[in-house]
Amino acid sequence: AELDGRPVGCVMCVRDEAPGTARLRLLLVEPDARGLGIGDRLVRAVVDFARGVGYRELVLWTNDVLAAARRIYQRHGFVLVAEKPHRSFGKDLNGQDWRLDLHGTHE
Repeated sequence: AELDGRPVGCVMCVRDEAPGTARLRLLLVEPDARGLGIGDRLVRAVVDFARGVGYRELVLWTNDVLAAARRIYQRHGFVLVAEKPHRSFGKDLNGQDWRLDLHGTHE
């Protein structure tokens, strides 16, 4: 994503190891560009792409401390399916697996 000609965000969509499943990876919006709807547009682009090429579901992994990102995922219909504690960067965190049924009616 760009804002005034400069890169301010990105996201990836990759094939998951599970058949018919795509994985949303590395949603990033620069701090000075947050709150402008860029994250929403990036996630919408991944959802539209994955649905358009025929994937049945879209999955992602995130940490529970990333509240703004989790709100974006929820707005797009993702559902929390699993949570597991882990330790990263010297902190105790909860990793979360989220899933979106691409044949569902949520838009």
